Amino acid sequence: MAELISVPLKKPSEVDIVKPLKNLIQSRYSTADKPEDCSDAINEFSKLRNNAIWKAFEKYESSLEIIYGYYDQIVSLESKIPSQELQVPFKWKDAFDRGNIFGSRMSLTIPSLSYEKVCVLFNIAALQSGVAAAQSMESDDGLKFAAKLLQQASGIFNHLKSTVMLSIQQDPTPDLNPDTLGALSQLMLAQAQQIFVHKAIHDNMKDSIVAKLASQCEDLYAECLKVFQRENLKPIWDKDWVPIIAGKQAALGAVAELYQSLVCKANKNIGEEISRLQRSTELFKAAQSRAGRALFEDLASKAERNLTEARKDNDFIYHERIPDIKAVDPIGKAQPAKVLQLSHPMSQNFKDLFNELVPVPVHQALASYDLRKTEIVNTEITRLREATQQLNGLLASLNLPAAIEVTGGGSDVPPSILEKASVVSSMGGISEVERMITELPELLKRNQDILDETDRMLNEEKSADDALRQQFKEKWTRTPSDKLTGTFISNAAKYRQIINNAVQADKVVRDKFETHKYFMELLSAGPGSIEAALPSGTSGNVADSSSAATLRQLMEEVETVKAEREAIESELKSATTDMKDKFLSALAKDGAINEPAISFEILGQTYGSLQKQVSESIEKQTLLINRIKDSHTQFMSETGSTTGGREKMLSQLASAHDIFRDLQNNLKEGTKFYNDLTQMLVTFQNKVTDFCFARKTEKEELLKDLTQASSRSGPAPTPTTPSYYGTEPKREAPAAPTPSTPSVPNPTAQVPTTLPYPVYVQGMPVPFGASSSAPYPAYAPPPMPQGYNPYGTMPYPTSYQFPQGPQGYQGHPVSGYPQPGQPGQPGYPNQPGGYPNCPPGTFPPGSYPSNPNPW
Repeated sequence: MAELISVPLKKPSEVDIVKPLKNLIQSRYSTADKPEDCSDAINEFSKLRNNAIWKAFEKYESSLEIIYGYYDQIVSLESKIPSQELQVPFKWKDAFDRGNIFGSRMSLTIPSLSYEKVCVLFNIAALQSGVAAAQSMESDDGLKFAAKLLQQASGIFNHLKSTVMLSIQQDPTPDLNPDTLGALSQLMLAQAQQIFVHKAIHDNMKDSIVAKLASQCEDLYAECLKVFQRENLKPIWDKDWVPIIAGKQAALGAVAELYQSLVCKANKNIGEEISRLQRSTELFKAAQSRAGRALFEDLASKAERNLTEARKDNDFIYHERIPDIKAVDPIGKAQPAKVLQLSHPMSQNFKDLFNELVPVPVHQALASYDLRKTEIVNTEITRLREATQQLNGLLASLNLPAAIEVTGGGSDVPPSILEKASVVSSMGGISEVERMITELPELLKRNQDILDETDRMLNEEKSADDALRQQFKEKWTRTPSDKLTGTFISNAAKYRQIINNAVQADKVVRDKFETHKYFMELLSAGPGSIEAALPSGTSGNVADSSSAATLRQLMEEVETVKAEREAIESELKSATTDMKDKFLSALAKDGAINEPAISFEILGQTYGSLQKQVSESIEKQTLLINRIKDSHTQFMSETGSTTGGREKMLSQLASAHDIFRDLQNNLKEGTKFYNDLTQMLVTFQNKVTDFCFARKTEKEELLKDLTQASSRSGPAPTPTTPSYYGTEPKREAPAAPTPSTPSVPNPTAQVPTTLPYPVYVQGMPVPFGASSSAPYPAYAPPPMPQGYNPYGTMPYPTSYQFPQGPQGYQGHPVSGYPQPGQPGQPGYPNQPGGYPNCPPGTFPPGSYPSNPNPW
């Protein structure tokens, strides 16, 4: 049996896959509330890679199962994390490059999981050809296994031929050239057909069957020979490959003629038998001449013997005319060898290491659903708080409930004011607010420093690439940095704008604090200070007023409404639905996910009743306000009270209490905003660090190749040292913003309260799919935890479509509380790519605003 040709393997390099993969999974799946820890799976994946890529060189049957398992894990991981986003500099050397006296080898480094998958697939097919060549051709099991492996290898090379350019998106090494892969696929198929010829001979099948199998095998090798002799491919192969293929073509033709001659002999067609035997012996001699070695020696000897006997019999007995071989009927064809399609999983014992991670379509659907859900929750909470602030503002302007309270116990301060002072003191008083305000600049500076460092790394990477491109001109063939860092730079700019908006929000908070500082100090100081500062006066004959009793009842209704709203808000925040299983079921059933339809149905079921309760609460408040105004007018006429200094100060103290609680809430959420932003920026910085490291590795490989090429052709100028090989320049950290404060606090002045922060923190869903022009990924940070937060109306960088919703804050004309503004008012980021502005409104159960605005 003629020996089989086995394909050499691509030689890999060791890489650190743990840290970049961990960064990527954390950026895509983790939130502060629900961190995704896949450390064990990632470490196991790294061990599996190291085992698989080097075991392949042992060319044992057991090595196949190991490398199959690694490939299956890559396929599974790629379905959950876009391959272009894994910034690992995978380096693989060309399988056919034999190096030179300088030790250089042609290689390619691409930071893409798709490239790793392509190279692993190539090595799987190469290993299959090697294991097939090592099988015993004398046993049925060996023949069957060899035929199966060669057909699978043909299928893999054929699959790579059509997908390699799409996967790596740049010029490949010669072994991954589509023409090379097509030739290897053809060779594997021809060798698989050769196995079937050998098995037919081994099993003593009918001569006509063997002839047909061998004839088809000759055609397959003929096609191989044409492809392998192309000018662009011929230099790639080992020097003896083309002669062996040419020899096999002739040898299989000889085998076909030999066995067809036996058919002629059985049919007593002596003349055709002799003609075919003559052709068979000629082809056997041609095969030995082409290949430089004897092929099918036993069959060649048999053809010689049969020809001698046939001629002798014809000369003495039959005296038949010997026809020209071109005039005889052609031999039939039979091709059991097929190009087997690539299947998944390839391993018999495949267990997904990343089973907890959902597929990309499900992750997209979950992120989109979260956006829709968050928008509904944002809108309803905003409506509730806007209504409550309006109600509080009205009560403060009417000095309620202080105006209807009867003072006693030796104190001239109304009980409601004393209660508010007690609440302020229990919450830490004004000192607690001042402490939280002083912490903001440090938190801000930390985020600015991280972003500045990220910008520095991107700029240095670009500067190094530009310098080397200018030095080597057209020889510097790698993708320019500008084409790869566009998304990074865009996201950095958006982060910068988010921080700038937060700075403005901090200033608004400080200004608001300074405006109401005096009255918050009085509340923090206690009843004695309040009573000393309160102007003297009376509120009229409250006890004898019938309207006072009505107002007290109305104040109880106000407290009931507020309590109901707290319960509704709590339900809005806590309502959850396990959408993962629903989307997974939809994907398994239909092969795709109709996310809008599923989301509308579930959101209607989950939030429809709560939306109705919000609307009913607001309608109830409208009637309640009218009753309060009417009763207050009657109360004023009955008691003869006037709006003097005492009533005005009581009103301001009540407002200061509400402002204090509002400021505490804002500052807590502002601190949380900055801490969450730090997590996002650290993740962003890690992604940029991985990118820069991958680019550095790629650059060093190209520099090495260029330097070695220059050393063979003559001396070349020494490349300049990139900037990040030297000492990093010292930079001064940006100063924390200093808030401007009014020189003379005016408690009654209206302070602009436009807070450019998001109503409800929703992070940056990761966009799927990188730029089609480059093998490097588009980056987007992980989602931030959800929680009502006034910080950051700047929309986060994303590629998803966002539903419409209210943004920004506008101060209430009475209370000065931050409230949702209207489109076009200050606080709305009317920039390209931002949320489309629309006034707040309710969403009917099961419905959602149309016309989402894609980022």
